[in-house]
Amino acid sequence: MEKVTRKLATILAADCAGYSELMDKNEELTLQNLKICRSIIDPIIEEYGGRIFNTAGDSVVAEFSSTVESVNAGIIIQKTLSDRNKKSDTNSQLLWRIGIHLDDVIIEGDNIYGTGVNIAARLEGECKPGEILISRMVSEQVRKRISFAVNAEGTRSLKNISEPVEVFSIAPEISEKLDETKSIELNEVTSNSNTNVTSNLKAKAEVPKIALVPFSNLNNDEESGYLVDGIVEDLITEFSMIKELEVLSRQSSFDFRESNQDINEFSKKFGLNFIVSGSVRTSGKRVRLSIQLNDPTIDKVIWSNRYDRIMEDVFDLQDEIVQTVAIALVGEIEITSLNRAKRKPTENISSYEFLLRGKELHHKFEKNANHDALDMFDKAIEADPNNAQAYAWKACTVAQAMARNYSDEDGETMLQAAMKLVKTAHELNENDFECHRMLSAVYLSQHNYRLAEEHGRKSYDINPNDPRVVSGFGEVLVRVGKFDEGIGHLQKAYELDPVPQGQTNSDRRLSDLVLGYFMKSDFENCIETGDSMQTLDTRSWIFRSFALDKIGEFGGQLEEAKKWKVSQNIDDWAGAIDRFHIPDEKRVEDIRQFVEGI
Repeated sequence: MEKVTRKLATILAADCAGYSELMDKNEELTLQNLKICRSIIDPIIEEYGGRIFNTAGDSVVAEFSSTVESVNAGIIIQKTLSDRNKKSDTNSQLLWRIGIHLDDVIIEGDNIYGTGVNIAARLEGECKPGEILISRMVSEQVRKRISFAVNAEGTRSLKNISEPVEVFSIAPEISEKLDETKSIELNEVTSNSNTNVTSNLKAKAEVPKIALVPFSNLNNDEESGYLVDGIVEDLITEFSMIKELEVLSRQSSFDFRESNQDINEFSKKFGLNFIVSGSVRTSGKRVRLSIQLNDPTIDKVIWSNRYDRIMEDVFDLQDEIVQTVAIALVGEIEITSLNRAKRKPTENISSYEFLLRGKELHHKFEKNANHDALDMFDKAIEADPNNAQAYAWKACTVAQAMARNYSDEDGETMLQAAMKLVKTAHELNENDFECHRMLSAVYLSQHNYRLAEEHGRKSYDINPNDPRVVSGFGEVLVRVGKFDEGIGHLQKAYELDPVPQGQTNSDRRLSDLVLGYFMKSDFENCIETGDSMQTLDTRSWIFRSFALDKIGEFGGQLEEAKKWKVSQNIDDWAGAIDRFHIPDEKRVEDIRQFVEGI
């Protein structure tokens, strides 16, 4: 039996109310007006990412990858047709009905079949002229993301549909007006068949915030935990690359497993709209992954599925999950953000497993684990010399050893080794955000601010949700004078990942914000943020004290400051201040004079 191709799609069905009666009264005029209406409807469907796959007489049936965009298209269609009717004489006015449903459908060539199509058509038939009827599944997806009222209409028994369907209505004509930031301006509608609605006039939608919590390991052995966590970490990375989502960091998500926090408390703490959870079971080279998408605000599972694959298909499986969940949340998104071809680390599954083991060890932030992680990355490279991520993560692990004194090698030798690894990774895959992130950090340390910003922006463009990327880029931006943009990134990193990997509190994130406010000369926020830190590092202490001095409130702390300065045991203050990496020489000199004056 031939394999059936299925996919999740939103179906929009529309038809003209009373069309047969109108044709009976005046065929030529009705046909003329129908063509005008179609010249309005078809471009709007296309503009919002839809594809018409069936037309018959007065009906139009289209598929959308985005539920939100399908409803936005329906709203625009009804409003535009309503505006046309207001400008037309009574005999030329046509009223339309629209039904929308989200379901799993069957694909055969250019056509689509299944109950999902039938329900959309039946909803359209139940609809009042000029309105839109949607199913519960559609309502749950769009309620917070469109600017029109969604009204419950109870359940309906639809023709040839076995189960009653709960329906909701949208009446664009009587809904409240949009506010200025969400207003939709329409091109003047005329009888010209080339009428278009411009894409930049779409209603804005709230950016969903999502967290992927660690999946349950259903294997009998704890040894396979690295694989389970590795799959989830890769999924977090893939979701992070979608600009239309805000994704909680790996560390914040994995901390949930270690705490006794209730899932509802967790979602409220981070302001989450959705949570992805699941489980993994492996047997030999086979993997079974169960996954579900939850809306914690209503404590309900929105979507769930189970996948049985071989390990070699794990990358395709991750892509499928990301694409399905992303489309369910935000609909049509840039194809490049879902195109993993150049990000797929390796075709060699052994190399991939060594990579995951190395990352697991890296995340422990222990000296022995750091050494073992380097060994795992070497094995990953040996199994596949073209595994760019193995080189990048090895470089990151070398940098970890430098920062935490895990190695007896001198810093310059380790820095050169890390740079060589990063450059190799970049040559193998110029689209690896980890490479650009690390290159940005290295160039910042070398005071090459232009290249630091260039690579920081490239990393951010590829992955705008990874807190390491966001914070690193923010640190560069505040140094080169782009204060508001940089502080915005630093605040986002703090919200997504308040306690970074390897840290025990939020001081690292707050220290970055102290830097941002200091560079902007926003001394009040600099002081307030410094005061919220548990322990001030050297840089933050100096910036906070400098800010206090600027507003005339440092004098009373001078004796305490002198004791602090002695406790730092720093002989070369000029060199220490140079490592703050501030390009403004006058600002550097002011800091130096302030410290020397203590």
